[in-house]
Amino acid sequence: MLIRSIERFLRQHEMAATKFGRLAAHDPRFVLDLRMGREPRAPTEQRIRGFMAGFEAACDAARTQETAHVG
Repeated sequence: MLIRSIERFLRQHEMAATKFGRLAAHDPRFVLDLRMGREPRAPTEQRIRGFMAGFEAACDAARTQETAHVG
């Protein structure tokens, strides 16, 4: 379920729901609407999952780069 993935993402990255909505869906109420039962269309869900995967990849790359420079 998409909302569970988003909630986990928000906790992991300490991100506000409205910020996530603005970045991922260009809608600050997106997560709030999902919490109230909104069902996104398949292309929207794919775009949101793609955003989260890309964000994770960027964070991992940044962490890898940080550890490479420590020393």
